[in-house]
Amino acid sequence: MKKVPHYIKGQWVEGKEEGTPVLDAVTGEAFTSIAIEGLDIPETLEYGRNKGGAVLRKMTFQERGNMLKKLALYLNKRKEAFYDLSYRTGATRVDSWIDIEGGFGNLFANASLRKLFPNQPFHVEGDPIDLSRGGRFMAHHIMVPKKGVAVHINAFNFPVWGMLEKCAVNWMAGMPAVVLPAPSSSYLAEAVAREIINSGILPEGALQIINGTVKTILDTVTSQDVVTFTGSATTGRLLKAHPRLIEEAVPFTMEADSLNASILGQDAVPGTPEFDLFVKEVRKEMTVKAGQKCTAIRRIIVPENLVEDVQIALGKALDKVTIGDPRLKEVRMGSLVSQQQVQAVRDSVNDLAKEAEIVYGDLDKIETIGADAKKGAFISPILLRADHPFQNTIIHEREAFGPVSTIMPYKNLGEAITLAQMGKGSLVSSITTFDDKIAKEYVVNAASHHGRILVLNRENAKESTGHGSPLPNLVHGGPGRAGGGEEMGGMRGIKHYLQRTAIQGTPTTLTEITGIYQANAKYKEAAQHPFKYHWEDIEAGMSLKTHKRTLTDTDIINFANVTWDHFYAHTDITSLDGSIFEKRTAHGYFIISAAAGLFVYPNKGPVAANYGLEECRFLRPLYHNDTIYVRLTCKQKVDRDVAGAEHPSGIVKWFVEVFDTEDELVAIATILTMVQKKQETFVEMTETKIKECFAKLDEKTTPTWGNISAQCLVEHLEYSYRIASGEIQDFKISTPEKIIEKVHATLYNYDKMPHDYDFPLAEKSDINNPKHENLTIAKERMLEAREQYLEFFNANPEERTKNPVFGFLNRYEWALLERKHLNHHFEQFNLL
Repeated sequence: MKKVPHYIKGQWVEGKEEGTPVLDAVTGEAFTSIAIEGLDIPETLEYGRNKGGAVLRKMTFQERGNMLKKLALYLNKRKEAFYDLSYRTGATRVDSWIDIEGGFGNLFANASLRKLFPNQPFHVEGDPIDLSRGGRFMAHHIMVPKKGVAVHINAFNFPVWGMLEKCAVNWMAGMPAVVLPAPSSSYLAEAVAREIINSGILPEGALQIINGTVKTILDTVTSQDVVTFTGSATTGRLLKAHPRLIEEAVPFTMEADSLNASILGQDAVPGTPEFDLFVKEVRKEMTVKAGQKCTAIRRIIVPENLVEDVQIALGKALDKVTIGDPRLKEVRMGSLVSQQQVQAVRDSVNDLAKEAEIVYGDLDKIETIGADAKKGAFISPILLRADHPFQNTIIHEREAFGPVSTIMPYKNLGEAITLAQMGKGSLVSSITTFDDKIAKEYVVNAASHHGRILVLNRENAKESTGHGSPLPNLVHGGPGRAGGGEEMGGMRGIKHYLQRTAIQGTPTTLTEITGIYQANAKYKEAAQHPFKYHWEDIEAGMSLKTHKRTLTDTDIINFANVTWDHFYAHTDITSLDGSIFEKRTAHGYFIISAAAGLFVYPNKGPVAANYGLEECRFLRPLYHNDTIYVRLTCKQKVDRDVAGAEHPSGIVKWFVEVFDTEDELVAIATILTMVQKKQETFVEMTETKIKECFAKLDEKTTPTWGNISAQCLVEHLEYSYRIASGEIQDFKISTPEKIIEKVHATLYNYDKMPHDYDFPLAEKSDINNPKHENLTIAKERMLEAREQYLEFFNANPEERTKNPVFGFLNRYEWALLERKHLNHHFEQFNLL
């Protein structure tokens, strides 16, 4: 029987012993085994720290984020193979979607967080802190990647999501990971890990996977490592008390099982949308993943006068749940992950039944579709009812990790809150109510015991992700029994893998360290106007001092008339008594506008657009006849993704300081500009450059890729110019309409054309059959066609002609395509 392999120290290996069989949860067939004997754990951890960690730590947040985005796209194209394996865990298509595509979604979500971090390997947190009256001694906080490895000990229920929701975060922070999936579903985690390794997208050592329970995994962790655990509270507490964790003060995050509660509001009576939503949500949380979710609803807390109604409605809803082979479309609930898990759930239900009554389901009877209930790990949904929840405490202490939940009554909302708290901490709670006062009272008083609270009602139901769905941008974890840890949470999750350090020094020194200009730092006088620089050439501290401007009475009145801002301080000087103003006062926004007039460079250049305003403060009033000047200083650079038809660019934050003639600071602002990046990929194509390349091209020149001849290449270029000039337009656009806009936008980026792309009109143009007598004549005809193309757009500057790939193009877009196209083919023949 084939063993589930491990990927450690750069290679796939198998454990030495025979291994423990792993069974198909649906059929009971033994199809693989787990073996861990002979693995060198200390070397594995050290390999991650040194190999993968060294590369990840040097990458910027933008580079890490783009890496995750690329990986998510790569995996998404291969998802169907993972679904086939996931069925073996007992998961239906919907269950698997949550695990597989939910896991990929974590990669996408964390990748997008790169926009919130600086364009460097470390993060600068919060605002600067002035530690002196003179402004020459200050502090800031930076957060750098830990120089260890993230050890993730995962549960069986979500082998893909559980791995990627953690790894996405540590990779974004610049840390490598060693993942230990639970044995019963590790084969699925291994399949995804294999694709990740095969992709080559991650640096070597960024991901290692050990498929099995390794009891010595914590023996050699260090203070620079981070350990996370998802599983039972009992196991979690044992791990948390490991001497090595205590000795090295290793950060440890635990997400344990919890008795999550869902409350039905007193207003949500039968007949209301909220009552129906509540029943639907409970049924879903009991049966999705066959109840094997750490966020599933275990306690159903309802008004005492509605217990019967909820029990009946929920019973009817559960009657509609078909159980069996998860591969079948008609099946709504699959099996548990293993027979061992079935027995564990049975034992838990039997204990719960000592204080609660089973009112739906039967541990000994189950009807299945397309599967043998005796061979597979199947179990019926079990609904219990505890009429005395304050006396019957086992329902708040024992979790059945399967399709099991218990109804219990409450007299008033205070009792509902108390019952929810009796679970001693949970990952999530929810309340279904259309009364916002009830919602507020529950949330405020119950929040101390829950990591997340969902308020569900008719207005958000269609868009709600539900009680049991942790989201990458929200904190996942909970107090007490739930483990006391936190995962995900957007930037918060990434910071768990970073070391926060307070740094102190002069503003100039801290500007140099952080890459963010700190107020009172020395300016770096720009050699030319800062708006003349491309994004790459701008640096924090680069500064310009403007000429001066005097604010006149007429300026203020005109600004009031243009904006319709007739606030009395600007327009009615008879009303100034008792105010803070002494004379006619300039509008604050006029000051900012006037400042822009002083520092803006008027000519076209790399600055593409004004991107916004982050902060603006008016420190004292300015009156007519006051004179100002501006100091414009680069504060920070932030990379950005290009969306649509625009050239690659980044955001530059400029610190604007407005001074009076006494050099007193009177206003500050942070403005943002979109600044174009330098185009350094392509050689600009002029007639001189083209002729220079043609001089190197003869009949014997062969391409480095493809099989086109030199003459056919030149004739292909001639054909393209005749398309551009509108001479040839009798063809259809080959690109599907749904993606034409996206394809069109690629003209504006600086990416090279792919080598293996087939020209859509190759057959129509008979691309491999020479038309002219020889190469020399072909070159002459190509240059003539280019001249006709240029003359056409000089005479018709607003015209758009059709391209078979990119759709209709204007003159500027044809110029972009010409540059890309000629560079592509001239590189193909080694002419550049």
